Amino acid sequence: MKTRRTFLRQSGALSIGTMLLPTLSFAVNSDQKFGVQLYSFRDAMAKDAKGTLRKIADIGFKEIESARSDKGLYYGLSPKEMKSTCKELGMKLTSGHVALDDDFPNTMEQAVASGQEYVICSSLPSKGQTVDNYKKVAQQFNKAGEDCKKLGLKFGYHNHEYEFESDNGTVLYDVLMDNTDDDLVHMELDLGWVVVAGKDPLDYFSKYPGRFPLWHLKDMNMDKKESTEFGKGGLDIASMMAHKKESGVKHIYIEQEEYASTPFESMKENMAFLKNI
Repeated sequence: MKTRRTFLRQSGALSIGTMLLPTLSFAVNSDQKFGVQLYSFRDAMAKDAKGTLRKIADIGFKEIESARSDKGLYYGLSPKEMKSTCKELGMKLTSGHVALDDDFPNTMEQAVASGQEYVICSSLPSKGQTVDNYKKVAQQFNKAGEDCKKLGLKFGYHNHEYEFESDNGTVLYDVLMDNTDDDLVHMELDLGWVVVAGKDPLDYFSKYPGRFPLWHLKDMNMDKKESTEFGKGGLDIASMMAHKKESGVKHIYIEQEEYASTPFESMKENMAFLKNI
């Protein structure tokens, strides 16, 4: 199985100083429900999906975002099993990462059966770091959004680093933003990859207010371009949380792909960090 890192294109070295954002005083609201992207627990989910979900619930997560795996969209569980297991554990499957490919009709059917609200394309359906390709992709996204809306689903896209490259002075991610219907394409902004790309998420909140109903909240080791535990990297999490309303975020999924010890220990540390900022 290819990892998210397979999709990334290497870019030049970045100055950490340009990534750090001013820290704001912030306290997490008691009613804030944090979710988690299951790719963070990919190995454990592949071995024991139900047992791993129980451990995730014990950490305090309330929402789940699934990810494609060698065992399918729900790590070997059927859509209905995934839905019922999460419900039994006091969690809700609200989103899932998928591919926009020839099997997309079946993907949508599974999403409906699972009870999830969002269907998130996790990588571009065609290669080409050009404005023309991104305009073509934007139209594919609009069409997928229409198809999902007919079934009561919401279609979206999750960025990595490479979408923030430029073609003749035009940032390619902006091409997606400017050519997709905000009623049909719901952006999931991965804050960590935005910062690694040398951009400021707050600039995107300001330029496209309300366009980011989903976040991946991820701190990043700026030298290695790898995820790390909260507070150890280059993302000013307090600043991000202080501007939630401006972004339009409704669902915040924590994702961590590399760990100091285990994903369970890292996620406990991340949740403790959020309670103390």
